[in-house]
Amino acid sequence: MKLIKVFLSIFVIVVIIGIAAYYFAPKLVADQVMDKVAVELENSGQLENIKQEISNDPQLQAFIEEGENVDSSKLPFQTKEEATRVLAKKFKISDIQDIQAKAQDGMSAEEKQEIFNKLESTLTEEEMLALKVLAYKELSK
Repeated sequence: MKLIKVFLSIFVIVVIIGIAAYYFAPKLVADQVMDKVAVELENSGQLENIKQEISNDPQLQAFIEEGENVDSSKLPFQTKEEATRVLAKKFKISDIQDIQAKAQDGMSAEEKQEIFNKLESTLTEEEMLALKVLAYKELSK
């Protein structure tokens, strides 16, 4: 009888740890990815390069300007952190790192279109619009 109680106790603890990991792991990963990307962009000065590249690319400007006059309170996320969590749940970390690497090295028009297609096929229209709003707000700072 005592062995069964010990086994059940261990089983319950393992289940609780598993449930906690299921709910909290995506948040931790999203926070780590967001922190890493933000620090790298700020420290390397690449944020200014990205802003310059967007201002020189009419397709990217049109994409981002769609988020200019949108009521963001009705969108699925309003902050970069929330967006990162959504992206981390919908994409593999390796996919996100691949996009980051391409952005750092500079992208061809084909690579940009490939990323847009991947985003549009994975995210809902509301999520895409929320990304546009965030990008517009970030670039308008």
